[in-house]
Amino acid sequence: MSVTSTYTVTGMTCSHCVQAVTSELSGLAGVGAVEVDLASGAVTVTSEAPLADSDVRAAVDEAGYELADA
Repeated sequence: MSVTSTYTVTGMTCSHCVQAVTSELSGLAGVGAVEVDLASGAVTVTSEAPLADSDVRAAVDEAGYELADA
């Protein structure tokens, strides 16, 4: 069973931003797919199990962006 979660990431302005966020989130254990909508800042992550918000926040921070508070 897979879990799909959507987050809002702020600060992304170009395709490099999308690539950086996708790369960092894809590196999290269990992540199978990452889809980024640059216009809205929505990032949809499909994983094998629910991800810890702290892990997602750390990956987005590592990419140089910020996870918006829900």
